[in-house]
Amino acid sequence: MSRLGGIGGRLYRGEVSIDFVGRQRLWYTISGIILVVCVAALLVRGLNFSVEFKGGSIYQFPATASMTAGEISRVVTQAGGGDSTVQHLSGLTSQWQVQTGALPTGVAEQVATALEKAFNIPRQDLIVQVVGPTWGSQITTRAVQALIIFLVVIVFYLSLAFEWKMAIAAFIALLHDIVITVGVYALTGFQVSPTSVIGLLTILGYSLYDTVVVFDKVRENTAGLLTSQRSTYSDAANLALNQTLVRSINTSLTALLPVASILFVGAGLLGAGTLKDLSLVLFVGMLSGTYSSIFIATPVLADLKEREPQYKELAIKVRRREAGGRAAQRAKAAEEEARRTGTTAAAVPGATPDAGTPAPRAGGTAPPGPPSAVGADPTEDRDAADDTGEPAADDELAVSATQGATGAPRRATDGARPTTNRQQPRRGGSAQRRPGARRKRR
Repeated sequence: MSRLGGIGGRLYRGEVSIDFVGRQRLWYTISGIILVVCVAALLVRGLNFSVEFKGGSIYQFPATASMTAGEISRVVTQAGGGDSTVQHLSGLTSQWQVQTGALPTGVAEQVATALEKAFNIPRQDLIVQVVGPTWGSQITTRAVQALIIFLVVIVFYLSLAFEWKMAIAAFIALLHDIVITVGVYALTGFQVSPTSVIGLLTILGYSLYDTVVVFDKVRENTAGLLTSQRSTYSDAANLALNQTLVRSINTSLTALLPVASILFVGAGLLGAGTLKDLSLVLFVGMLSGTYSSIFIATPVLADLKEREPQYKELAIKVRRREAGGRAAQRAKAAEEEARRTGTTAAAVPGATPDAGTPAPRAGGTAPPGPPSAVGADPTEDRDAADDTGEPAADDELAVSATQGATGAPRRATDGARPTTNRQQPRRGGSAQRRPGARRKRR
């Protein structure tokens, strides 16, 4: 458990991250396959509604060693009960349960009398329950109305508490859970009773609770995101999922373990009945609700938000910043590799040369002198020449340019020796401001 807590802390701090939002296509594909199977089961097999929904008669009596399901079904058919469903309830007491369609009052009494005579059942041990088709249709209509009202209220509440896009994402996750739960009932052939409807509303509330917890963390992580521009909306939503992941797992396991014990242990000991109907819908719905809150609701929300213009622009800026950071890291890695191997690293596009490295001359050789003299103001050499009484470097170049091939200085056309125009030295003490530029000639 301490290891699980350590993982939860690392997920919360962002040291370890699972890319839920980035792999949304994978989750959508998995959910799509499951939904297709569930819808196909509903279309092919349909739902096995209980007597409370479709109307009919239920006969329940103690079981004996001489009773078999085939014999009980034959007795009911001969008495005018038509096709029937016979189930053996193995619980604290072994009993048989027979369900028939809607029967007139007289026919229902005939079936009860036939069962009493055929198996010597005392009248007080035979329990008969008759449900009319009108009452069953009313139950069905009210169950559908309750489900619709529940969904409308949830969407309205989430729109007020959060925003309408979060409400849409939560609504899609709830529909996902409803279809999967109903599809499991169609695949397994379990009866859909009023208890199952109550359990369905219960698990929808549980699924919504887990989704709201994640959305609240998403809202916290995305607050001021457009101003700070620290990450995209999808990245912030994915961080919220990782931060609440351990909590979702712990909550789901805590709820699923007792429900699983009721389903596999209690229903096996007590037989089919209200307990079994309720435990199955709770187990399937909680499992589906945990999956949808992590893999469906938040990725759908991220898809809806990333379509907004401001978040599109934010994603572009974040990608550009990340691309620049990666380029700098690659350049730094190349420089370190060059220093380690002693080779020259290739020039990185857009990189600037080191300010401390002297630029080569046109001839390809580096300028003489210490690096501190490179880039000094040329007028400071003239100041140094005036102070020492010797010609500066620029004056020497000017004189050498007037000399002929024999080394003698060239003369002007009138026979006078050409003079060099020397700029008056600055008297602002520039040489004192830059002592590194003063060089004493010997």
